[in-house]
Amino acid sequence: MRRSQRPFPSSDDPGRPATARGGPVRGVPGNLPAELNRFVGREEELADLARLLEESRLVTVVGVGGVGKTRLATRAAALLEKRYCDGVWLVELSSVHDPGLLEHALVDALGLTDHTNRPPRTTLLEHCAGRRLLLVIDGFEHLVDACAELVRDLLRRAPRLRVLAAGRLPLELDGEAGYPLATMTDADALRLFAERAAAVQPDFRLTEHTRGAARELCRRLDGIPLALELAAGRLRALSTEQVLQRLDDRFRLLTGGSRSALARHQTLRTAIGWSHELCAPEQRLLWARLSVFAGQFDLEAVEYICSGSDLPADSVLDVLSGLLAQSIVGREDSAAGTRYRMLDTVREYGAEWLTATGDTERLRRRHRDWFLGLATWCELDWFSPRQGEVAARVESELPNLRRAMESSLETPEEAHLAQYLAGTLWFLWVGCGRLSEGRHWLDHVLEEETPHDSSRLKALWVLGYVAVLQGDPVGAISALTECREEADLAGDATASAYAVHRTGCLALVTDDTARAQELLGDALGRYRELGELNSNVLMAQVELAMAVGFRGDLDRAVMICEEVRDICEDHGERWALSYALFVLAFAALQRGRPGRCRELLEESLAISHAFHDLLGTVLAVELLALVTVVEGDAAEAALLQGAADQIWPSVGLPLFGSAHFGAPRARCEELARHELGEVRYASQRRAGGRLGVDAVVARALAGRPADAESGGQELPGQQPEAGRTRKPAASPTSGRGGPERW
Repeated sequence: MRRSQRPFPSSDDPGRPATARGGPVRGVPGNLPAELNRFVGREEELADLARLLEESRLVTVVGVGGVGKTRLATRAAALLEKRYCDGVWLVELSSVHDPGLLEHALVDALGLTDHTNRPPRTTLLEHCAGRRLLLVIDGFEHLVDACAELVRDLLRRAPRLRVLAAGRLPLELDGEAGYPLATMTDADALRLFAERAAAVQPDFRLTEHTRGAARELCRRLDGIPLALELAAGRLRALSTEQVLQRLDDRFRLLTGGSRSALARHQTLRTAIGWSHELCAPEQRLLWARLSVFAGQFDLEAVEYICSGSDLPADSVLDVLSGLLAQSIVGREDSAAGTRYRMLDTVREYGAEWLTATGDTERLRRRHRDWFLGLATWCELDWFSPRQGEVAARVESELPNLRRAMESSLETPEEAHLAQYLAGTLWFLWVGCGRLSEGRHWLDHVLEEETPHDSSRLKALWVLGYVAVLQGDPVGAISALTECREEADLAGDATASAYAVHRTGCLALVTDDTARAQELLGDALGRYRELGELNSNVLMAQVELAMAVGFRGDLDRAVMICEEVRDICEDHGERWALSYALFVLAFAALQRGRPGRCRELLEESLAISHAFHDLLGTVLAVELLALVTVVEGDAAEAALLQGAADQIWPSVGLPLFGSAHFGAPRARCEELARHELGEVRYASQRRAGGRLGVDAVVARALAGRPADAESGGQELPGQQPEAGRTRKPAASPTSGRGGPERW
């Protein structure tokens, strides 16, 4: 056997010539290929790939252009070089375009000489048979059929041969182990950028001044190693901040690189363009049309938005599968089902082609219409057993919903569609814990004056609702008053009912319980006349129960919430149920049943947290803190209060500034301070402030027993619960003015 003596590139020559020639990957330190000496990050992937290579005879690293497939594969091969007594051999196929030359390319890469007229395949098979070697095949995708056939024959005839392939799609052979290579993690991407930047500018350092821009640069470039290296190369003339500012035209900016690098790696455009050229015409068309999506997308959306006479809907799945196989599109399995996505870099390349076809506006309108319809369907389905699925769906579609609103606002005549969409998504803003973003969109879309009253009126009452929950009474009353006045003028009874309802909600959180009871009762009467029944109507009932409960009528509050509970069970509604359970828990505590209160609160908290509803979550945590101190565990109660302290700023003003909503907090603090003393109370509260939302919810739902030092007994008339010991504690309402103060 004669090995090729062609040296690998030096440290000043990071690429490989665009030839089919290869050579041994040498594992001696200092004599590795330059790109391996400069290998940064990917330690976990490297270890995984090395293990996989020990278990499988054929491993294929797949991923989008520029993601680092070649570097990872050759580095893994170098680490394993000593295990192959007949060598590790690299074959680069990017410059081989004729399938008939494939076998010659491998013979040449292996450094074989055969002057007979035997077919080169025979030479290869005879050489590899009985030898223990690793063959690294890079850039085979344009020759995939011929390459797969040859590799299959080699593996059959050479039982000690192993093959590591790197390309944008698998060979699809029996026994093949695929290794999809994702983009770099944030930390690894930052390390790579800093290392490459230092190579360009030796005095480059990640400082407090440059770190933020560098981190954002890595994020914007999707963690693609090729893109990061090209960006670092621009530091010869630009600062990190300037490179970041110019990323809007990333394909023009990120040109250059080593003169000896593979031709397709000379620019980011050609790196992605290499994949584009290898796509079939219908795949290129779908790639371009997929660029209208933001973030993830599903098959149904693709079939509606991207199909046409030139791409029938029933052919979309096959074409999409082709893009998946070539790593142009990635697949993700999530709570919302099977989803697809493209890297931003790949999407922008497709967008340029879409612009060239002159079809951008039509596709954007179809995209907008699809997501308007999706939002409408999700609002209806929110009041159903599919509420959890709806929450997962709208969360996954949020980037596309944002894009639909942006598209509608670009044309004054279509601004009402943005208002409709922002209003229709009330359940996302409120039910799924996105109050701040909801406020942003609602304020934004309502800046536009539109002749479509119903869309504007809906956006107004939803804005009022969001403002109430954010603790902004001025903003709330302004939006709700405008909504009610305009609704009365327009004869829109539905919008008027919602405006009355949310005005009653505002009265509730500002402690005007008599006014709240009046308005909420009025709103419920209007809903009955309209035949309206949904989660908002149920929330009006829960809020009415709160109002009467705050005024001391616990029996009526419980009756109302039990009715809500029955309706929720009939319709599979969970979100409004969590608030009804909260009121029932409050009543149980008032009646001296802390065990029952905890049981109801834990169910309420679990639901609110599942929906990412921070308001419901923090209200439950606040009341749990009071239950906990009543049960005799003042230290845990103080910790829960500290955790609530950290959640409230993400919701709005703490407890809306309401004395009624704030009473459990005040009473808990009074009891816990008395039990623990100032120093320990403050220490526990600080400890709680260090807990994240997930941690505090997990802690609360685990039913954490009291500290060993906190023995005691149940409240009068109650039996101690299993697993808990308690100290005697004062009534939750003693000294606080009775039930109306919780």
